[in-house]
Amino acid sequence: MSWIKDNKFIVALGGGTLAGAILLFVFGSQGSGRYAQAQEKFQVAADEAAGFEKLALYPQAANRDAKRKALEGYRQSVETLQAAFAPFRPKEITDITPQEFTTRLLAANTEVRKAFEDVGTAVPEAFFVGFEGYKTALAPAKTTGVLDYQLASIKSLMLELAKAKAVELKNLHRPALPEEEGKSYTPSATDAARPFPLEITFVGPEKSARDFLSSITNPENQYVVIRSLRVTNEKKDPPRTSDAKFDKPAATAAPADSFGGGFVLPGDDAAAPAAAPAAETPKAADSSRILAQVLGNEQVQVFLRLDVLQFLPAKKLP
Repeated sequence: MSWIKDNKFIVALGGGTLAGAILLFVFGSQGSGRYAQAQEKFQVAADEAAGFEKLALYPQAANRDAKRKALEGYRQSVETLQAAFAPFRPKEITDITPQEFTTRLLAANTEVRKAFEDVGTAVPEAFFVGFEGYKTALAPAKTTGVLDYQLASIKSLMLELAKAKAVELKNLHRPALPEEEGKSYTPSATDAARPFPLEITFVGPEKSARDFLSSITNPENQYVVIRSLRVTNEKKDPPRTSDAKFDKPAATAAPADSFGGGFVLPGDDAAAPAAAPAAETPKAADSSRILAQVLGNEQVQVFLRLDVLQFLPAKKLP
């Protein structure tokens, strides 16, 4: 103890040095742990970045420019498409009075019925161009504009069906619009057109079906999309031999002075009694048609589910 008392400075210096060494060891150990953690996090982030760099759209200048070019091309194609649909986009749909709509509905029904009658197309007794509910009732005032637009489209389709000379219109079904049920129609942000669904069933020869479908695909003021189509043949059984119709040739009698089949022996003054005149071989009728057409004369029944599109105003692209 006397040495410690005699050497207080040395003892204090040694103790301070030891305490400092301990503190440095403690801080060094903690720093080493933090460094290891930081190094581990850095390695994870570096591996993740390396994975991103291998992707096709890693945010580099070249990829950015390519994406900008692709977006500009897509924008131009959308604007071109919107411009192409301009002829089918109504300028404005305005409501008319319910009485005026009824007048137009009656006129359209009369015109369509006459067109069917002129070509002999049978229609259901209750037919009223798809608006059977308004035979004895007025349309709601806030629906007359959109109903009048739909009426014009249906009238056009029915007149085309009459031109195609269908044998019978089986059914025309027009589902009620939301406005007719007291609701409202609100298009989504991505809608380009509003569909008006329609179902048509008719019977006729194959040519009438072809002509009607051709008229749908070549519209003047409306755009129609066929959602589903079913064609069935009214004849379920295959053709039989009895279905074939042969031409009946006209029989030709032999001339009076033609050789009748008798013969004369030398020294005889008269010919042997003549046999009955043989009829000439029948000649086929001059029609070049021997076998009547067996296939292709059947009636077909066509069911169509389609949408008449009302294109909405062109959207301003961002």
